[in-house]
Amino acid sequence: MMLRYFILAVGLVTLTGCGVAYISPRVTETDGKVRVLPLTADSVRVANGSSYRPKELPSVFFANAGGGGGLRGAGATPPASLDRQNRPAALEMRLPPNVNPGPYEIGVGDVLLLATKTPGNTVEELSGLLAAQNSRQGYTVQDDGAIAIPDVGRVQIAGLTLEEAEAQLFQSLVENQIDPTFSLEIAEFNSKRVSLGGAVAKPTVAPVTLTPLTLDAALAAAGGINTKDLDYASIRLYRDGTLYQIPLNEYLRRPAVQKARLVDGDSVFVDTEYELDKAQAYFREQITLAQFRQTARIQALNELNSEVSLRRAVLQESRDNFRSQIEFDAVDRDYVYLTGEVVKPSRFVLPFGQTASLADALFDNDGFRNETANPSQLYVLRGSPEPGKPDLVTAWHLNGSDASKFLLATKMQMRPNDVIFIAEQPITRWNRVLQQFIPSILTTGGALAVQ
Repeated sequence: MMLRYFILAVGLVTLTGCGVAYISPRVTETDGKVRVLPLTADSVRVANGSSYRPKELPSVFFANAGGGGGLRGAGATPPASLDRQNRPAALEMRLPPNVNPGPYEIGVGDVLLLATKTPGNTVEELSGLLAAQNSRQGYTVQDDGAIAIPDVGRVQIAGLTLEEAEAQLFQSLVENQIDPTFSLEIAEFNSKRVSLGGAVAKPTVAPVTLTPLTLDAALAAAGGINTKDLDYASIRLYRDGTLYQIPLNEYLRRPAVQKARLVDGDSVFVDTEYELDKAQAYFREQITLAQFRQTARIQALNELNSEVSLRRAVLQESRDNFRSQIEFDAVDRDYVYLTGEVVKPSRFVLPFGQTASLADALFDNDGFRNETANPSQLYVLRGSPEPGKPDLVTAWHLNGSDASKFLLATKMQMRPNDVIFIAEQPITRWNRVLQQFIPSILTTGGALAVQ
């Protein structure tokens, strides 16, 4: 036993003398170049106060394939050319008052046919018809209300009934010593008229004659009513500044209304407040416009989808290229280095766009070796940012023997080129010393034994 201790002591002296000794890495304050600061809540705030801006990902990782100038398609929808036809409320019935203007009065423009007795023999006199035909003459009532008769002169007859006109002519013939045998009739009625328009087959002007002109007769003279809209059509009568209205349905149902008498100056207009043809044309146009908009939207969506697909392909290619650059280490990155009693000595890449903590860097690389590491000797070594002191190193010391202190590791932010160091346990150091020099002792002891 004493021989073994002697051999061990000799071996240690021999290894030391030969310069072969195990050197344990540690952090110590030397020559003012290294300062060790305990990691506390306050010192973490100081450490995190250093200026640092994480590297950013390229903009292609934040871009999307949408956007653009909006839907294009076939362009703007053309404006509607037709107005919407709104259905009116129930039509009001406003009948014109009954009128009886009396006998027909001759007016300017009427053509009168005057037949006088022609002198001749008895046979001719007996043939009164032939004599009357030979002496029939038409006269137009001129603008002064008179007709001009040869050998008689101008006779005022405007405003007179046919009977009164005959009396006036008789008096004029007698005064001019002409045989007052004659007959008088109205050949053309031009002075009194009723106008008809609107939804009729043939807008016209109907004359007022000796026979009273009724509403149905006037409409028949205009070719009848020409509208498909029976519900909202009406017959409007304008007389002496007043507008009367007869709904078409009421007109068709009431014979007495159909026989309403018209007088000179009446204006009849068949109107509809809801024109079916225009309404149908309006809705056909709206359907066409809707189809146009739908087609344009589909076309625009197809164009947009194609454009988005192309953009996505370009963005994806740019992102893949960047990932390939990272894979081949062709991108400038910031690193933190791990050494000492960690499971895997390596470098930890600081992430893009955000900071990383001591805990992130440590446990992203499997942490430290529980059986060999000394958790009370965990350091973050950081170079001095102070100008003129490039050799100054600050060692932030975390005593991890108290597990609660590891909460500080989640708040301690890493900076580029930080070094995380975990010292070994004393027993680990001793074991490694033994592992290093025992083979040399055995070799040395064997050599001494041989001697």
